[in-house]
Amino acid sequence: MGAPRIAVAVVTMGNRPEEVDALLRSVAKQDVPPERIVIVGNGCPLPEFARRLSLPGEVTPIELDENLGCPGGRNAALARLREFGDIDVVVDLDDDGLLVDADVLRRVQELYAADERLGIVGFRIADELGETQQRHVPRIGNSDPLRGGYVTGFLGGGHALRMAMLDQVGDWPAEFFFAHEETDLAWRAADAGWRILYAPELLLQHPKTSPARHAIYYRVNARNRVWLARRRLPLALVPVHLGVWVLLTLARNRSRAGLRAWFGGFVEGVRESAGERRPMRWRTVWRLTRLGRPPVI
Repeated sequence: MGAPRIAVAVVTMGNRPEEVDALLRSVAKQDVPPERIVIVGNGCPLPEFARRLSLPGEVTPIELDENLGCPGGRNAALARLREFGDIDVVVDLDDDGLLVDADVLRRVQELYAADERLGIVGFRIADELGETQQRHVPRIGNSDPLRGGYVTGFLGGGHALRMAMLDQVGDWPAEFFFAHEETDLAWRAADAGWRILYAPELLLQHPKTSPARHAIYYRVNARNRVWLARRRLPLALVPVHLGVWVLLTLARNRSRAGLRAWFGGFVEGVRESAGERRPMRWRTVWRLTRLGRPPVI
């Protein structure tokens, strides 16, 4: 079997032209070029630079009529890549990220070539000063961001996905729009026996941000948390998972408006359909627990 063929996918809302330009130039400097690059304008026209930059591989622009959210935009990229039928691994990069090193795609290729059951590879996210926020480390507690290994989840900002895994477990949950879509996908992958690797040597430079910068954050965070539990957890763990997160939210959030929006989203998640219910097996619960993060935290 030859080296896995890699594509790069970027979803943008058109409001970061300079950042996307810098990101694409960092992709162009990779010592192993991607076979294809898909750039999705999520409810927006793509800036002209995305059409005229000299980039390796075949560049495919997609302009969606409406903003489908991050998972919906990434699904549009996956659909186009499946039409081509020549890609083994897709690397998703946030439109305001930057590949500092020139060997990132080569390292991704080597990791997938060495392990046929490797489904997801998570990158390390660090700001311009090299600092990684704790929420970007896929482990509980104050874990060292430079310690790699097998984990239970991954970061949406920079990661790689095996297409064969997606063909088996399904694509991104587009109805989530934003928040917890990575966990939904990770739990499905783990339940199907795929491995998730956190590889801190794969660095995506990304500005330091707070998820609460998005106006819809509190509402969709709570709604999707309920949907996630209803869709993926054994019935006995649903109230445990949600109870833990209610307590954590009350302990962490000091904003009355934020709490009001969060509990409004929580009620929305209970009342509205969560979509398909495909709970993980108990042996997957145990596997995630042994990896350091039981699916109730």
